[in-house]
Amino acid sequence: MSDSAYIPPKVWTWDKENGGQFANINRPIAGPTHDKDLPVGAQPLQLYSLATPNGVKVTVMLEELLALGHTGAEYDAWLIDIGKGDQFGSGFVEVNPNSKIPAMMDHSVTPPQRIFESGAILLYLAEKFGALIPKDHAGRTECLSWLFWQMGSAPYLGGGFGHFYAYAPSKMEYPINRFAMETKRQLDVLDRQLGQHRFIAGDSYTIADIAIWAWYGNLVLGRQYGAGEFLDVASYTHVLAWATAIDARPAVIRGRKVNRNWGEPHEQLPERHSAADFDQP
Repeated sequence: MSDSAYIPPKVWTWDKENGGQFANINRPIAGPTHDKDLPVGAQPLQLYSLATPNGVKVTVMLEELLALGHTGAEYDAWLIDIGKGDQFGSGFVEVNPNSKIPAMMDHSVTPPQRIFESGAILLYLAEKFGALIPKDHAGRTECLSWLFWQMGSAPYLGGGFGHFYAYAPSKMEYPINRFAMETKRQLDVLDRQLGQHRFIAGDSYTIADIAIWAWYGNLVLGRQYGAGEFLDVASYTHVLAWATAIDARPAVIRGRKVNRNWGEPHEQLPERHSAADFDQP
C-alpha cells in the first residue's frame, strides 16, 4: 500500500513487524524487561551510555572538565548496548525511567544522585564544577537558550530526517523531504549565529557547543547518516569551520571514543575507568 493510500485506524495498535531496523527495541510501553543490576566502579561519577550523539555530549563534557583540572569529574563509563536492549534492564530503568542513554549516578553526594537526559547531565556537571557555562546572567541565559534549542531541534534531525533517510524500511519522499527541509533550516540558524560569533553562545566555549556539536558538528563532518552531499553540508561554511575546530580539541577526541564499540579499533573504548585506558593499544 502506498503512503498516499494509508488511512489511520480509529485506534492505533502495535505492529511489532513494522518497526524497521530498531523494531526489536522499540515498544509503546515503559519499564524494565529483565532484571539486571548496573555495575559500579571506583570513580565519583558512574556513566551508563553509548557513543551516540547524546552519549558523546557527556563523555566530551567529562573529558573537558578533567582537562580543566576538575579531578572530581573522574568517571567510570559503562557500555549500554541499546541494540541488545540493555537500557531495559531493571538497574538502568531505576536510573532513567525513560530507558534512554545517557544516564549517570553521582556517588560523590549522599544519597547518590541520579541524572538523566543529556542536557540535564551537561547542566548538572557545569553547575557542579562551575565550568563551561557563563557566570554572568546574560551569558548564562544565552547559553541555556542554545542548549535547549538543541534539545528541541535534534529530534527533527535524528528521529525525523535520520530515521527516514537512513533507517526506515523503505524510502518515502514526503517525510524525507519534510525533515531534510527542517534540518537545513536548522543548519542555517547555526550558520548565521556562527557567522557572528566564535562559539554558539558568544566568545566562550560552553555546554551549548558540546551539545550542538555532538549532533550538527558530526553531521557536517560527514559522520551522520551518510547524508552530507544530500544536505549540501559544505555550504554551511561557518558551521563547518566551528565543527572542525572543536573536533580537534584533545578532550573531544578522547570523548568520542568512550562507550564506542564500532568503527576502527583506534576509535573504540567501550569502557573507560581512568585516563590510562586511552593509552591501551
